[in-house]
Amino acid sequence: MEDEAAIRENYADVLRKQGYEVQTYGNRKEAMSAFDIRLPNLAIIDIGLESEIDGGFTLCQSLRSLSETLPIIFLTARDNDFDTVSGLRMGADDYLTKDISLPHLTARIAALFRRLDVIDQPPSPENLLHRGKLSLDIGRLTVKWDDHPVPLTVTEFWMVHALAKFPGHVKSRQVLMQESKIFVDGSTITSHIKRIRKKFMQIGKDFDCIETVYGMGYRWNVEPSISH
Repeated sequence: MEDEAAIRENYADVLRKQGYEVQTYGNRKEAMSAFDIRLPNLAIIDIGLESEIDGGFTLCQSLRSLSETLPIIFLTARDNDFDTVSGLRMGADDYLTKDISLPHLTARIAALFRRLDVIDQPPSPENLLHRGKLSLDIGRLTVKWDDHPVPLTVTEFWMVHALAKFPGHVKSRQVLMQESKIFVDGSTITSHIKRIRKKFMQIGKDFDCIETVYGMGYRWNVEPSISH
């Protein structure tokens, strides 16, 4: 859903060339009329939809109430922290800004479909990465902390993976962008890290594995073992 027709059709053409069946809508009313008949397999939403400044947020909530598992991506020019947090709170799986390249957008879409495909399958041992209380399932793109699921977006998952893969190694914002397959400004990476920390702390309030190394980036510190 994108209210500028030229931009909307440009994205649609690229996705059709990837083999996806694409329907486009310029406003929330058109989209909801279609979704009342049949839900899509994945929705890409802009925040501003014609006269509705936050129409995309409302649409996301409506879609999430119709399906808990439908993959939803926000793709918007609005990259401030408040909008990102609002979009993710409303149940979006990912929040990307329009400076993302088309190959990276299609990689994100493929990742969400992959996560959906394996949601009911048992985890495979070779896809699991364990770091103390952290457990990452690379096949399913899911994360657990102390055996409790952490609701990370695809972007957040790859950031945690990049950090936890080599504990103690400092990862610059640039490297985190490359490894999580997004290209945004540094402040957006900082916002992602803040949200990741918050999500882990909601499960374990003493979580402090992600350390900010000022002027350099971030590193994953394995939690100290408790000595008796």
